[in-house]
Amino acid sequence: MKLQDLTLKEFLEKTAANEALPGGGSSSALNAAIASALTGMMANLTVGKKNYAGVEEQMKKIVEEMEENRLHFINDIDRDADAYSLVMDAYKLPKETDEQKKLRSEKIQEAMKVASLVPMEVAERAHKMLDTIIETIRKGNKNAVTDGMVGLMACRTAIMGALLNVRINLDGINDTVFVEELKEKCERIEKDTITRENEMTDWVKSII
Repeated sequence: MKLQDLTLKEFLEKTAANEALPGGGSSSALNAAIASALTGMMANLTVGKKNYAGVEEQMKKIVEEMEENRLHFINDIDRDADAYSLVMDAYKLPKETDEQKKLRSEKIQEAMKVASLVPMEVAERAHKMLDTIIETIRKGNKNAVTDGMVGLMACRTAIMGALLNVRINLDGINDTVFVEELKEKCERIEKDTITRENEMTDWVKSII
């Protein structure tokens, strides 16, 4: 059974168990899905309201966008776990002969790259959502502004968690060009995310 098909209780129990999976990567993807859901909720609560007629069409588009994102991130819950499984499988390969050691090392490097790229994709996709989330919070139904803000905070958690998973995997990769490229992305995305969350936190506090 896929992780995404577990009940919430089952998923949390499996996460808490004495197993490597699901871990922080899958939880980061789940947080991104929650961020999508809460943003979609705020947009839905804006549609049909007389006071927000001027942004109704925009909010309808946001509902569609967030539904697409939510489904994507739900699949990422399993994609992240599958990627890390490749790493664990690679480490289990035999290493008795020089040929086996060479093959094992190559497979580990390949798997570590995959395990870095999947959370990087989660972080980048979640980071791209920030514009829409912030726009929804600023223009949407003010009665749901805190729900929208929780969505933004969940998005930040998704981004920061995914970036941490990228960084820990980069530590074991020998390809310096690959490593430096992803490190630069991590720094840029992290800095922008923190700045924008802090700005929105101050703004929301000023209107509630």
